[in-house]
Amino acid sequence: MSYPAKLSAIIELFSGLPDAEKRETLIAYADQAKSQEPREGESFDLEDVRKDEECTDTVAIYLRLDEQGGAHFRISLGPQVQTLTRAMSSILCKGLEGISPADILEIPADFVPKIVGAELVRLRSQTVYYLLTRIKSVSKVWLQRQRNETQDNNG
Repeated sequence: MSYPAKLSAIIELFSGLPDAEKRETLIAYADQAKSQEPREGESFDLEDVRKDEECTDTVAIYLRLDEQGGAHFRISLGPQVQTLTRAMSSILCKGLEGISPADILEIPADFVPKIVGAELVRLRSQTVYYLLTRIKSVSKVWLQRQRNETQDNNG
């Protein structure tokens, strides 16, 4: 499967960078994490707020679907969340913007090393995949709810 266009552009940006510049760019994305938080007055179709064992603080993922079925994520991170997780929150919110939850489930995780570099994947393997796993989980829950509602309405 090919990646969504916005995610492909981010992967392409990182693919051409040496490791030092990748780290600088990741820090720049981490600095943008606050802009991915829910805004006042926004409503969501699904909210998943929890602190998992593998994360240093609470992570909240909010999903809103548009009229065409495209997903829009917001992510709120506790103050102890690591820089790499903050960077991935910005990258995933921007890169997955507007694609369907079903398509999100089909995206292979093999793009992560292209963005963060093999060394960081090796050192922080749980961290770099954490948010992608959570986003896929939220997408799966939403799709299951939709199936259940359809069955209930047809039942």
